[in-house]
Amino acid sequence: MSTTMHKKTTAAPRYRAPAPLGGRRNPAIGQRRKNIQALAFLIPALLVLGAFTAWPMISALRLSFTDASGFGKEKWVGLENYARIFTDPVILNAVVNTALYALLFTPMAVVLALVLALLLNDPRLPFRGFFRTALFLPFIISLAVAAIAWSYLIDPQVGLLNYWLGNAGIRIGNVLQDPVLAMPAVAFVAVWKSFGFYMVIFLAGLQEIPGSLYEAAKVDGAGPLMRFRHVTMPMLSNTTAFVLIFALIAALQAFDQIYVMTGGGPYGHTETVVMQIYKSGFQKLDVGFASALSYVLLAATLLLSVVQFVFFGKREREGD
Repeated sequence: MSTTMHKKTTAAPRYRAPAPLGGRRNPAIGQRRKNIQALAFLIPALLVLGAFTAWPMISALRLSFTDASGFGKEKWVGLENYARIFTDPVILNAVVNTALYALLFTPMAVVLALVLALLLNDPRLPFRGFFRTALFLPFIISLAVAAIAWSYLIDPQVGLLNYWLGNAGIRIGNVLQDPVLAMPAVAFVAVWKSFGFYMVIFLAGLQEIPGSLYEAAKVDGAGPLMRFRHVTMPMLSNTTAFVLIFALIAALQAFDQIYVMTGGGPYGHTETVVMQIYKSGFQKLDVGFASALSYVLLAATLLLSVVQFVFFGKREREGD
């Protein structure tokens, strides 16, 4: 008797990874643990920012509505300090001087940085790395230290610059005591110190321009000036706008070299808004007025920042 054996075929069991020790983890718990760890790392920095940035700003805003002097009780004066800013002739003179400083510093720094970036971007130039480093070095020097060095260089008695110019038949006298030349002198020191930073930004922008655009312009018969006008400048428009606004913000905050070289003189011709903030707060002990003036300057700086964000946001939307 023969029997037919029927084999029942069954599918192979699906592999299941062993559960981790301690059971399966809840994703929400893991994410919460990561958030706690991130917060633990952030707390020291947040404490420092709160103690040395946020709290002083809040305190200064409160003081700007008082007649605080740093000693004794404070009296609430409302908007009186802000009204004084727009009526005090000394402050208005400082605003005019700040605007003049910005007009001198910003174009000189931006144009010089752009010209040098164009030269150093040429691969045919020998020792490009050396020149880039050498021209950037002044930026890492403290502006106060640079101001001291330049004060000695242009000193009418012992200054090397005056000596060399004198041998060439050029007499400039005591520049820092000249009401006409003092402001250009302090602006020049700031340009010398900061143009290297702007130059590096321009170099980064130049290196982002595709070489194919220059090749196409050459094929069309465009010379160097035409290529600069129709290729380089349009492609550098965002970089140029950034550098211009950055330089303007730096100009509004001018203080270090003016304090070291002229102290605001001669006869108030180099007094800027920040210099008036310093004098009002630390010399005249009019802390409330100095705080109000600081917030007006902050508002001007924020306005420039808003212009920058709007400009780049518009360009990004146009690019999309």
